[in-house]
Amino acid sequence: MATAGTETSETLGTGTPLDRVREALTRLSNKQKVVLMVAIAAVITLLVAAGILLRQSEFRILFSNITERDGGAIIAALEQMNVPFRFNDSGSAILVPSSRVHDIRLRLASQGLPRGGAVGFELMESQKFGISQFAEQLNYQRGLEGELSRTIQSIAAVQAARVHLAMPKPSVFMREEQRPSASVLLNLYPGRSLDPAQIAGVQNLVAASVPQLAASSVTLLDQNGTLLSQMKSKLLEAGLDPAQVKFIHEVEASIIKRVEDILAPIVGPGNARVQIAADIDFSQSEQTAETHRPNTTPPDITIRSQQVNETASTSPTAQGVPGALSNQPPVPATAPLTQPAVPGVAATAPVQPLPGQINAAGVQAPIASVGQPLNTSKSSTINYEIDKTIRHVRQSVGTIKRLSGAVVVNQRKEIGKDGKPTSKPLPDAELKQISDLVKEAMGFSKDRGDTISVANAPFTALEKDEGLPPWRDPEMVNLARDLLKYGAIAAIIAYLLLGVVRPLLRTMLESPAEGERTVGGKIDLLSEEEGEQAATTHVPTPAELLEKKLAAARALAQQDPQIVANIIKEWIGANAN
Repeated sequence: MATAGTETSETLGTGTPLDRVREALTRLSNKQKVVLMVAIAAVITLLVAAGILLRQSEFRILFSNITERDGGAIIAALEQMNVPFRFNDSGSAILVPSSRVHDIRLRLASQGLPRGGAVGFELMESQKFGISQFAEQLNYQRGLEGELSRTIQSIAAVQAARVHLAMPKPSVFMREEQRPSASVLLNLYPGRSLDPAQIAGVQNLVAASVPQLAASSVTLLDQNGTLLSQMKSKLLEAGLDPAQVKFIHEVEASIIKRVEDILAPIVGPGNARVQIAADIDFSQSEQTAETHRPNTTPPDITIRSQQVNETASTSPTAQGVPGALSNQPPVPATAPLTQPAVPGVAATAPVQPLPGQINAAGVQAPIASVGQPLNTSKSSTINYEIDKTIRHVRQSVGTIKRLSGAVVVNQRKEIGKDGKPTSKPLPDAELKQISDLVKEAMGFSKDRGDTISVANAPFTALEKDEGLPPWRDPEMVNLARDLLKYGAIAAIIAYLLLGVVRPLLRTMLESPAEGERTVGGKIDLLSEEEGEQAATTHVPTPAELLEKKLAAARALAQQDPQIVANIIKEWIGANAN
């Protein structure tokens, strides 16, 4: 018996690995062999699928929303560079390995890809010899349109742009000369729009690129057919200049900040809400006034010039004894030079004529020598200075015409007798004090027509905005989907390895004495629990097994010697035969 046990153990431990595998497989039934092969195949399939999914997640977008011509050129270039690529689900983007995205973009850029569906000035590089002037001018116009399209596409909100230039042929006649014009079609990203400043920027960009093109001659449309340039002009005509609107907001924000800063120490931070509406006058006006006032006040009267004229004449008649003496004219008298009165200087008394003489027009002569009749005339002209005032007034731009303010102050919180917080209105004196402070902070002017309203009311507690719940967040949903996908693959692989493959392998590697039970000539495999217990117990050596068998034989001989004697008789009889 000892010899047989030793030979059995040596037979199990010897042989090639293939023989040992075959011997281990013989310990499994046909059903167990099929289950083992199916489990191993499933594990390999799941591992390959997980590797493919991981490789797919390493692809990133190279270019998206490109034209078919650019897409074909990019794919041809990727095939020449032996770069793996694929398309997204919608087919609008080309995906490449994430580790090579930037390298591939630089390489494609060196080849001029993508071209964006428009040709630029590179069209002028392939000019043919003998090309006509019309074709050359047409190529220049195409190149200019393409360059303008590329420049406009660099705006963040613009997805694509097309520019059409109408450049008339120059003429030597001024009456027949026509101005160029341009039209631009903008394809904006979903949810994006252009503000008036950006619209004006595009118009000025196109106008500055074409000689003699006015910004008003540039027409802008979006992909919906909305005339953006008309919207811009209407806003300007209404006076809604973006710079002016920004200035109004800055004025209102500065006043609100001043009011909040002065109320914060009194009512506490966050316990006051302030809104200010400013009416700003952006009109520009200049006024020149010339005022003339009468110069009639005697003390302040000013004479510029004065002229007095007096004349006297007589009609001579024949008098006296005829003769030479009576025919002689009278001797002319010398008249003194008179001057006008000067202000501040005492006027001299007029010269009184002597008896028997006449004084007219500064001439004093005897009455007997003056002919009859006597004609006299006197005229006086005085020019006074004119009081004139010239005033030139230029009104400043951006003056405040009127301010309207509204202030809401939170009620004061107090702890009631029951220990719960309650709201208590502010007293009227404190509200008046707050109103006076607000007026001073905002620069209140009654003459200007400013208004202010201060109210005291309890504030409603605002609910905290926690954002989207996790089950609605796209990033969290994608992360949960990936975790669920890879977790399910890992769970299936673990179940196949631990629940199917491991027990079968353990059954294959166990010895026949421990892994089998002889019941009625049939072999039953150990259950999973018994197999685990056998794995934890000590594996006996061949000598220990022989010793156990001998001890069992001795115990059997002591308990039932008759059975042992019959067995020995059968052995001796068999040997004798």
